[in-house]
Amino acid sequence: MSAIPQSADAPILLRSDADGVATLTLNRPLQFNSLSRPMLEALIAEVDAIAIDSSVRVVVIAGEGKAFCAGHDLKEMRGNHTLAFQQALFRLCGKFMVKLTELPQPVIARVHGIATAAGCQLVSMCDLAVAADIAKFAVSGINVGLFCATPSVGLSRNMGRKEAFEMLVTGDFIDAHEAQRRGLVNRVVAPAQLDDEVAKLAAAIVAKSPVAIRMGKQMFYRQLEMGMDAAYQMASETMACNMMTEDAVEGIDAFVAKRKPEWKGH
Repeated sequence: MSAIPQSADAPILLRSDADGVATLTLNRPLQFNSLSRPMLEALIAEVDAIAIDSSVRVVVIAGEGKAFCAGHDLKEMRGNHTLAFQQALFRLCGKFMVKLTELPQPVIARVHGIATAAGCQLVSMCDLAVAADIAKFAVSGINVGLFCATPSVGLSRNMGRKEAFEMLVTGDFIDAHEAQRRGLVNRVVAPAQLDDEVAKLAAAIVAKSPVAIRMGKQMFYRQLEMGMDAAYQMASETMACNMMTEDAVEGIDAFVAKRKPEWKGH
């Protein structure tokens, strides 16, 4: 386990690795794991390290304490009330959120408690999300006179526009099952089953070809921003290149021979 310290005795971000899964745990429980500037910098540093670590096949983002993540640190924002600080903070946050989609490995949000504002944004920008049935979600900046503009990017790409916009202009909470219905999370389980469900999902990904997952994730996000014709051209090229990899050859041969494939990773 590695830790990026908030102070000598209070790390703000923890990392643990096991069975091809790197778990990043937000560790500011007293601040409900708010995304301060140091937290965002720590997350970016770990994500950059994971991106070039071939031993990591899946990333899990979790939170310590009662909340998953309550968004930005409002005290920090008010304590640095200059346009330059706000611009730098939100650029940093946007940079981290985009890095999650650019990361070669799939990212799973493990949501055990509330996810509000930028915390809800974080869930939306992870590739997958598993939530406890007690978790709640909101983009509540509007309640303090602040429209959650940056969270709206992720929300509007996960759920219907009217559903996303209603959350943004009311600040109302939705529960985990409603979040699943709207497409914000994949699976909802009892709190006692959360770790097992996350592990099950991660293991299903780890069992697949790493090169196919890597190529597929990159293609998936790029095609979303394209017109249909361009998307099909890129998807076709991706499949053709994927077909020429050792893993695809091994996978097809194993299927024909009715045996388990042995992935080469390239």
